[in-house]
Formats: sequence, C-alpha cells, structure tokens
Amino acid sequence: MLWTRWLVLLLCWGATSGEPQADERDGAPGEVRSDPRRQRTPPPVEPLDFGFVPAAVYDTHAYYEPGAIGILFHVVHAFLYVVQPNTFPKDLIVKVIQQNMGGIKIEEWRKPENVVLLLQWIYYEAGFLICATLGILFVVLTPIIATCFCVCRCCENCGGEMHQRQRKNADCQRGFYTASLVATTMFIIVGVLIAYVANHNISNQIKSTRRFINTNIRDLKTFANNTPAQVEYMTAQYTTAKNKVLSDLDNIGPLLGGRIHSQLEKEVVPSLDTALRMAGAMRETKEALENISSSLEVLQEGTGKLQASLSGERASLSNTLSDPACTNGAVSHTCNTIRSTLSQLGISADFSRLPDVSPALANVNTVLRTDLSNIVQKGYSSFNDTPKLVKEQTKNIVSGVKAMLDKIGTEINNFAKMFPVESSLANFTIFINNGQKKIESYYPRIDQMDFYRWICCVAMLCMVVLVLAFNILGLMCGICGYDKQASPTTRGCLSNTGGNLLMAGVGFSFIFAWVLMGIVSTLFIVGGNVEKLVCEPLANRQLFKIIDTPFLVHPSKKNFLPGLLFQNPNIDLTLGSMYRQCHENNGLYHALQLETMFNINSFLNRTVYNKDLAQVFESVQVDLQDITLLEQAGRDNLINFANSGIGQIDYEAHLTEVNKGVTLVDLLSFSTDLEAQADQLPRGALENALKGHASSIRQIHRDQVVPLEQAMTTLSQSIRLLQRMSSDLPVKVTNILSAIDAAEYLITHNASHVVKQETKGYTQSLVGYFKQYTEWVKNSLTAEVAQCKPISNIVDSMEIVGCSFIVDSVNTFWFGLGGCSILLIPSIIFSVKLAKYYRRMDTEDVFEDSSYPWLVAL
Repeated sequence: MLWTRWLVLLLCWGATSGEPQADERDGAPGEVRSDPRRQRTPPPVEPLDFGFVPAAVYDTHAYYEPGAIGILFHVVHAFLYVVQPNTFPKDLIVKVIQQNMGGIKIEEWRKPENVVLLLQWIYYEAGFLICATLGILFVVLTPIIATCFCVCRCCENCGGEMHQRQRKNADCQRGFYTASLVATTMFIIVGVLIAYVANHNISNQIKSTRRFINTNIRDLKTFANNTPAQVEYMTAQYTTAKNKVLSDLDNIGPLLGGRIHSQLEKEVVPSLDTALRMAGAMRETKEALENISSSLEVLQEGTGKLQASLSGERASLSNTLSDPACTNGAVSHTCNTIRSTLSQLGISADFSRLPDVSPALANVNTVLRTDLSNIVQKGYSSFNDTPKLVKEQTKNIVSGVKAMLDKIGTEINNFAKMFPVESSLANFTIFINNGQKKIESYYPRIDQMDFYRWICCVAMLCMVVLVLAFNILGLMCGICGYDKQASPTTRGCLSNTGGNLLMAGVGFSFIFAWVLMGIVSTLFIVGGNVEKLVCEPLANRQLFKIIDTPFLVHPSKKNFLPGLLFQNPNIDLTLGSMYRQCHENNGLYHALQLETMFNINSFLNRTVYNKDLAQVFESVQVDLQDITLLEQAGRDNLINFANSGIGQIDYEAHLTEVNKGVTLVDLLSFSTDLEAQADQLPRGALENALKGHASSIRQIHRDQVVPLEQAMTTLSQSIRLLQRMSSDLPVKVTNILSAIDAAEYLITHNASHVVKQETKGYTQSLVGYFKQYTEWVKNSLTAEVAQCKPISNIVDSMEIVGCSFIVDSVNTFWFGLGGCSILLIPSIIFSVKLAKYYRRMDTEDVFEDSSYPWLVAL
C-alpha cells in the first residue's frame, strides 16, 4: 500500500497551500493599524484564468430499477415490516460490539449488562423468533401428523374406510370442497410462479453483475490514468501566476511608480496648476495694462479734439442766436431757451489728470521675459517622470525577484517529482488488471454454482408442482368422471382415478411439506435478517453510523477509518462523510481530509510566502529628491510680478473718470431738442441755421464721441480686470510659493511613507496572484482532482448486487415457496375430503324406500 501514501501525499500538496493566507491575514491588520490615517484600500487584484482541470468521465451509473418484479419486492418488504416493525437497533449493536471486542465468551453473558443486551436483542428479533418457532413446529409436527394419519387410515379410520355414508347435503359439501381445493391450488400456483420468477431473476441479475464489475474497474482505471495528468496540470498552472507576476514586475514603473505618482499628485498637481494659472494671469495683466495705456492715449487726444469742436460749435450757435430775428417777441423766448443750454456743450471726463501706467507695464514686460509657463511645465515633466525613476531605481530588485520566482517554480516542480505518482498509479493499474482477470476467472465457476442453485430451486418447486399435478389431474378426472346417478360402489373408473390422484397428492404433500418448510424457515431467518440488519441500514446509511461510532473498535481509538488508512484514529474522518463526499463526486483530497495528514504549509512558507521575498519588497527605496517642481527663476518671477506695481495703480480715479461719460449732455438728445425748438420758429434763415447746427452736433457725436465711448468701455473693462487680478496679489503669490514648497517638502521628506504604502499595495497585488493560484488549487483538489465517485459507485454497486439482485430475490423466493408450503395443509384437508366423493367405495348405505323415500331421488 506504499503507492497509496505517495499518491495521497502528492494530491494534498497544493490544497493546503491556501492556509498561509490566514497567517498573512493575521499579520496584515497590525501593519495597517500602525497608521490608520494613511490607510488606503489596495487596488483590486486582476483575476487570473487557470482554465479547467482535465475532467474524468466515469461510466458506472449505480442505479437499479427492478421493473415489474419490484412489486413483489415491495410486498416482501411490507411482510418483513409486519414481522419486524422495530427501528434499526444502532445503539444495541454498538453496545454488543463494544462489550464483546475480545471475543464472545459464554461466561461473559451471565453478567447483568449482557443479559440486558440479550433481552433487548430477543425483543428486537421477536417477530423472526415467533415465525421461526412456527416454522420449526411445522417441520417437526408435519411428519408426525403424516405418520399418524397414515397409520390411522390403515386402520380404516380418518377416512380410510371404503364406505361413504349418505347425507342430505352431500352435493353441497362436494361442491364446497371442490371450490376450496381449486382456490387453494390456484394460490399455490401463484406462489410457485412468484418463487420461479425470483429464482430466474437471481440468474439474470448475476449476469448483470458483470456489467457493474466491468464499469467499476473501468472507472478505477480512468481514475488512475487521469490523476497524474490532473496533478501535472495543477503544477503547470503555477506558470500562469508566475508569468503574471513577471509581467507586473516588468511594468513596475507604470504600476508602482504610477501609484506613487497618483498619491503625490493630490498635493503636487494643484500647486503647479496655481502657478500655471498665475503665468496666464501675468499675460492677461500685460494685455490689460496695454489696453489701459492705449485707451488713455486715445481718450486724452480725443477729448482735446472734442473740446475744440464743441467750443467752436457753441460759439457758432451763439452767433446764430445773436441774429436780430431772435429779438421778436414770439421768437425771443425760444432763442433764450436755446441760449441757456449752450453751456452743456462741453466734455465731462478729464483723462489728462489720470496717472500713466507705463512704469507698471514696463515692470510686467520685464517679468514676462522669463517664461514661467515653461518653468512650470518642467516641474510637471519632472514629477511625471516618477514611474521612470522608480523603474530605474528598482532595476536590481526586480531582477532579484525574478530569480527568486524561478527558484520557487523549480522547487515546486522538484517537489512534485519527488513522488513516483505515475509509477505508483501504473502499479495500481496493473493491480486492477490482475484483479479483473482473477474475477473473470471466477465467472465460469459462478455460472456453474448458479446453475446448481437454479436446479435446486427448480427441484424444490417441482415438489410443489408434483402435488399441483396430482391435484389438478384429480380434480379434472373427478369432475369429468363423476356421475350423480351412480352409487358410491358403482362409480366409474375415471372418477375413481381422480380420487386416487388426489390422495396421491396428499401423500406427496406430507412428504415434501416439512422439507420445504425447513428450507423456507432457514432462508427466512437468514434473508429477513440480512434485509433488516444490512440492506435497509445500508440504504439509509444507518450502517455507516455504526462503523463511524467513536471508540467502537478500541477504547483508545476514536475513529475506525483514519486508524485503518493513516494509523491515526484521532482524525475526524468518518466513513459516512467520505461516502457522502465521493457520492457528490468531490476530490479524494477533500473526502479523506488529507489536510490533517500532511503539513504543506512549511513548504509553501519556504517558497511562495518566504521571508526573503518579503524582505526584498520591503527593501524597495525610491529617492524622489531629484524632483524639482519650480526652479528659482520661476520663484523670482512670481515675486517680481507681485512687486510690479500694478497694485499701486489708482483704479478708483480711473473708474471715476470713466463713469462720468464723454460729454456733459447727450449730443444726440441735445440736437434733437434743438431741431424741435427750431421747428417752433417761423420758417426762415434762423430756422435753417439752427437745424444746421443740430446736424453738426450729430456729426460731432458720430465722428468723435462714439470712438471715445468705445475707448472708455475698453478702459473700464481693463481697469476692472486689472483691479480684480491685483487684489491681494502678494498674498496669492505667497500662497502659491507655500503650496509648491509644501509639495516639494512632501516629495523630499515624506515620500518614503507613500512609497512604502504603495509598495505594500503593489506587493499585495503580486501575492494576490499566488493566493488565487493556491485557492484555485484548493478548490480543484476539493471538487475536480482525483474525483472519488468510483469509490461511492463501488459501495452502491455492492448494495445493488447484494441487496437488490440477491437478497430481494432470495426473500421473494422463500416468500412464494413458503406460501406454497403453508397452503399444502388446506390442500391436504380438501383433497382427503373431496377424494371420498370420487373414489369407488366397497360398501354403501342401503335404505328402504318406505322408510326413507327421499333417498330414492338420490
């Protein structure tokens, strides 16, 4: 049995490899709790596809449907339940086994506890004991009664006198005896048919047994041939996990460096973004200052021209109003009204008093000579090179880890090759083939023994058939030859032959009945108890509970099965659990609970989960001090921008002048009112002159005021934009520099924690691939590798062959034969009674007609 241990050891190596996961899980929480504020959920591990273990297809279908004869089986089971209605005595059997482990001794049964067990057993077997007692009485009394009956008839008693007394109800009695004998004969025929069918079923099912043997042996060969391939497939799938780990190691820059980058960018990128936005603000400031400067030039020049135009127009309009026509009483009021509004023709805003922004613009232009955007982009680029930096700095570590993984794969392959699985299973296959040949060599002997058994059973049935033949022939001859007009002494030869045949049947019934009953009683005791104590508890698995009872075999040995297989009875392995797991077609590893036998954890701790590998990952050091987010030129540029003088510009003065407007009055409204007043004057030169002035004023508005208004709008927008950007500019620049300093401090001083945290997550993802592999191995060993369905099929096949094929058929045989044996008693009685009416008598009763006139009619 050495090969079985090698096989079991090899099967168990991969499944328990999942156990170190618990150790790692136990250690992980403590490490996480060390800094809960920095705790971060590790990224999910990419699921690996290990494929499917090559599945074994088993041919045996351990299921039996008896067909029509199943009805007879159910009838026999019902009869046995009536005889033995008690439940299976599990506790009683356990006590009997435990108290008689050293062998059964007569003097031991005198002990009170054994007497109690004996009484309990007698109570359980009461039905069988009563039936057996009746059978024994039948066997003993039948020959005695037959002898007495023969002697009595020889003395012309018990119906032996060849004289028939005349009775009034003779025909009624003869008909009753005939019907009763016919019915009894029919029941006996049914019993014979039942026994014959059962006998024939045994022979047929013994031939079917070969199919079960062949399929079970074929399944064992399939098990032996597929198991090495399955184990090899599991071992080879380590390459899948290894290749994935190697792939992640080759991409350690994007993976580990990317994780570090993603953690640091939460602080770094916002600070660089603010600096980049400030660079854009510088350009916007320059544009705003340029707009202000150009707008002021336009406004200063334009307002001077506008002032001259409005002064000329005002003087011209005043000369027009000096016309003598304005002295008329009707016109003078209108002229005076117009004259009073001439003071409104002037400019409102004075842009010449506003300070020049050229110094601030010059400072900003000096600041913009340094390209801050390019400096910030260099900071982005330096920070984004973190994955490349990580890859360069971990180059030696990655090569070392690759070498360790190759070593792990070599150790796993060497470990698998340590066990001669193929040679062991080859020996197992040879053992199966030799066993099959040996079993097949018994087939002719079994067929011969079955033939003899069949002959013996048919011989027993022939005894009953012989009695049936005499009964049937006697009834046929008696009924056909009976003549009512003939007297008992003048009966015909056919009728007399019928009576003699019936008496011959009685004689053979006495000869065979007790022999048949003895055989029936023996088969009943054996077959009935086998059905109740073996087959039924095997069908409902109560028998397994007896075998699995703790300390059944020995007071110091808890479980029987692991003590037998592994010499370790303390393993919690039972026959019932093993059968249940195999019946579900689970793996042999799970069914035998091999994880309790072999410590594979030490091997896995030395390989996949070794400390050297963990130390290598813990030694990962990434130096990010070379990363510069903002050069000194960029810092000076920001400071110079803050001191460029845009904050000292008098924005309120500019806004005050802008809000005044270009002119004191809206020239369009003024010209419109002037035309309206001119229309009130009489037609003439004065009216036309005033309308000409209104047109000139409109022309001034269109040519000079409108461009100035546009320039004022541009000036207003630029002033407001510049005012908004210059608000707290030194504070904003200080905040930007502080944020960049904080980010650089994080990179140069606190990055080690981030690196350690992300390295741990990266390591967990690598270990997660091995966890997937070990978990897959465990699941495969549980459900797919070395599926032990053939073991449960062997048990089920033995149950079908032993109970359904043989025991049920034997019980049906004695049931039918026993019924025939019992029915021979009424057959004897009815045959003896009926023969009296068919046999020719030596004497008969004679009566006078006058005395008994009713006999004349007979």
